[in-house]
Amino acid sequence: MEIKVSNDVKNLSVNVLVVNMFEGEKTSQELVNTYAIEKDKFEGKLGQTYLLQTYGQIPAQKILVVGCGKRDEFCQNDLRFVVYKAVKKLQQINAKTAAFDFEVGFDYGKSGALGAMLADYAFDKYKSEKAKKVDEITFANVLEDSVKVGKICGNALKFARDLANEPASFATPSKLADIAQKLEGITTEIYDKDEIKRMGMGAFLAVAQGSKQPPKFIHMKYTGKNVTKKIALIGKGICFDSGGLDIKPPSSMLTMRDDMSGAACVLGIMSVLKDFNPDIEVHGIIAACENMPGGNSYKPGDILTAKNGKTIEVDNTDAEGRLTLADALVYACELGVDEVIDIATLTGACMVALGTAAAGIMGNDEDMIYRIIETGKHVGEKYWQLPLYKEYFESLKSDIADMKNTGSRYGGAQAAGVFLQEFVKDVKWAHIDIAGTAFLEKPEREFIKGATGAGVRTLLSYILNL
Repeated sequence: MEIKVSNDVKNLSVNVLVVNMFEGEKTSQELVNTYAIEKDKFEGKLGQTYLLQTYGQIPAQKILVVGCGKRDEFCQNDLRFVVYKAVKKLQQINAKTAAFDFEVGFDYGKSGALGAMLADYAFDKYKSEKAKKVDEITFANVLEDSVKVGKICGNALKFARDLANEPASFATPSKLADIAQKLEGITTEIYDKDEIKRMGMGAFLAVAQGSKQPPKFIHMKYTGKNVTKKIALIGKGICFDSGGLDIKPPSSMLTMRDDMSGAACVLGIMSVLKDFNPDIEVHGIIAACENMPGGNSYKPGDILTAKNGKTIEVDNTDAEGRLTLADALVYACELGVDEVIDIATLTGACMVALGTAAAGIMGNDEDMIYRIIETGKHVGEKYWQLPLYKEYFESLKSDIADMKNTGSRYGGAQAAGVFLQEFVKDVKWAHIDIAGTAFLEKPEREFIKGATGAGVRTLLSYILNL
């Protein structure tokens, strides 16, 4: 889809002119006022649409009216949603060109472009019949620069969603490493099994040893011209999670290609940093491997030694993500950064607690957590802070090691958080659990079934505003 900007969309000969309408108000188009409002009593509730023919009265062949709800409640997140709904309607009627003439009282270029790209998204790479597409849309009453920002964010989101939607046979650890090495404006180091072993990452290697796919430790780095702050992003990179010897039931394993959604988020962000050129240093870190059963798999009862020397008793091989993150966290803390954020599809407990509406967030710095949550609100992603009380560590105590990798089923998301905290040293840190938000079983708001690119919008915006 090509997205343009013009201040004179009323005279464009497009298939559809799209206008907005607030509840209880009229529009600048008399055709809309006469037919939609007066004749058919169209109310303009948020996301409602109304289509009418123009019969040559204006250059556009049709007018699509999209409801914006009550004016005093309308915001950028609603704007993104109504553009999404409009583009979906355009696809439905096979429109190829459209112009948006919205009058909302604020610049909607970024949200509009992102909403259009969300509607345009379809993972149909492996389908013979491709999704219907709109070829070109033009926005009026927006700044061209804000549309450009929206398009870049949309590209990062698409990048992450495509990766997380790919089957595990494609998105292997080696493939993620290859993708990372090809990113423009980024320097990348890839460490193989022997190098990972030399670095002392015993927890990460244990998870990887049951798979024929070799593990890859990926370290990407973006460096701005005048660096004012340094941050590390860690994405969980379990390219397929069978559960290991504590194997999952088939229904739970079906979508485990998404267990590298955290890694996909980090790769998506790193892929567009060159387009913004922020004056910061960003490290993107992924401990990529598969968790598979096999003759060489790590076993319940094994004792692992992490990079910082702490020992871990394996209580359950399906609690593998925290083991890979543990070594990645130690590595990140040694880089001299100001902040570390890890993002992971980590616990079913977080999904039970928060569903698909919000991700869980925990950490050791209240101001940092607050800023991430507020950034999420601004871009349309919800986060709910969970506590890291020391009592949660009680269930992780081991008789034969420093800790176990799982504990009580109660407070499971927080237990995982306090486990990770054992591998954080002398740095501000936040942990984001996207187990419920990374992959949808059915469409929700602006997202179709499948990978959502959870965290991309928030963490990209957070980085750019450091």
